[in-house]
Amino acid sequence: MSVDNRRFFNKKRSIRENRINNEINEPEVRLIEEEGSKVVPIEDALRMAREAGVDLVEITKGQDMPVVRIIDYGKFKFEKAKKDKENKKHQKTILIKEIKMGPKIDVGDFDRKCAMASDFIEEGDNVKVTMRFKGREMAHTELGLEKMIQFTKNVAHVAVVDKEPKLEGRMMVMVLRPKSKK
Repeated sequence: MSVDNRRFFNKKRSIRENRINNEINEPEVRLIEEEGSKVVPIEDALRMAREAGVDLVEITKGQDMPVVRIIDYGKFKFEKAKKDKENKKHQKTILIKEIKMGPKIDVGDFDRKCAMASDFIEEGDNVKVTMRFKGREMAHTELGLEKMIQFTKNVAHVAVVDKEPKLEGRMMVMVLRPKSKK
């Protein structure tokens, strides 16, 4: 392989989401204008874009033909990035907070963990409650189940059980989620 060919194959090409101008290689396209849309040959659409001094941009890949628009590609990209940023700002991600405890947890600690879970749920997060069993505590998993049921009752005013308490190895796991607001 010659040096020229290696340079050609090692070039990093920028990959665009939308094809523009001569990158669109379909015989006909659906052109969107202010009056509506119409089906035109690609040559006519390219000629119209050149006459207007802007780009022919593929908006979406249609089922039978691509949908294109005659607009300035730089302006289109800027507006799309601005819209994406705005949408991301209004998006709420649901986090899963975890609360760990043992079956021999004391009343004060238990109440504090319930209060923490209520706070997390009121903020809109899901809560994973994990009960760890150590050594001989595995012989009395029913005590852990009772604690989990009591935990559910304590936070019932803000939460519902998403995943019932289930023993997984040496841990019992339960997931709570916020009540849906109606």
